[in-house]
Amino acid sequence: MSMAVTDILQGEGINIYDDSKVNRVTRRGNDVAVEISRNGLGSQIVGSHLLMAIGRRPNTDDLGLEAAEIAVDDRGFIEVDDRLRTNVEGVWALGDCNGRGALTHTSYNDFEIVAAEILDQQVRQVSDRIPAYALYTDPPLGRVGMTEMEVRGTGHPAMVGTVEMKRVGRAYEKGETLGFMKILVDKASKRILGASFLGLSGDEVVHSILGLMYANAPYTVLQKAVHIHPTVSEYIPVMIGNLKDLQ
Repeated sequence: MSMAVTDILQGEGINIYDDSKVNRVTRRGNDVAVEISRNGLGSQIVGSHLLMAIGRRPNTDDLGLEAAEIAVDDRGFIEVDDRLRTNVEGVWALGDCNGRGALTHTSYNDFEIVAAEILDQQVRQVSDRIPAYALYTDPPLGRVGMTEMEVRGTGHPAMVGTVEMKRVGRAYEKGETLGFMKILVDKASKRILGASFLGLSGDEVVHSILGLMYANAPYTVLQKAVHIHPTVSEYIPVMIGNLKDLQ
C-alpha cells in the first residue's frame, strides 16, 4: 500500500528519497539546498522552501499541571487510563493532549467516553476503539484495523485478499482507476483484522469494513451481502472471494 501511494505521488512529479540521511542544509540565494546521502551516494536537492516534519508535542507545559500534580510522560502527554482518567480524582484528559489518537474523530470519541461516565454513569473504554483513518491523497486512502506487517507480527495464520481498482466498474467509468483494495482476516475465527482502500471513495468504502469489525462478525457475512451496482463497495465480496493464505 505504501508503494502504491509512492507510485501515485511520483506520477505527479514528486520525487521520493526514502532511507536517506540529511547531511547538511544551506542557503543558495533565495533557495534552500539539502545535501543527502543514500546507499552511499551523495546528492543535493534545491527548492524554495524546506518543511521539517518531526512529529507533534502537546501544549501542556503552561497548564500548571505540576500544581495539580497531574502526571505527564517524558513527551508532555497527560497520562490517562483506558477511561481517560488522569492520576487525579475527577480529572480527565481528552484529545491531542493525552496521546491516544490525535485525530478529530478520536478526540470526539474521547468526549463521548468521558461524557458517558460523568453524565450517564456508563463505562466506555479507549481500547474498544478500532483504529481507523483516511489519508486525503488523490485518490484517498482509507484504513482500518491492523496493517499487513502487524498481522504478520502476531504469528497467527491469516488470509489476504486484494482487488485492483482498475477492475472496479465505477472507477473505470469515472476514469479513476489508480490504487487497489486489500483485506486481512484471521484464518481460524474468520474475523476481519484490517483493510485498506486506496482509490475512488476509499475514505467512505472503508466504513463497510469498520462497521462489521465493531459487530465482531465474520467476513462471511459481508461475502454474502448484495451491494448496489455500480459502486466501489460491490467489489468487497469479490475481494473476499479472492482470499489466500498470507505467506
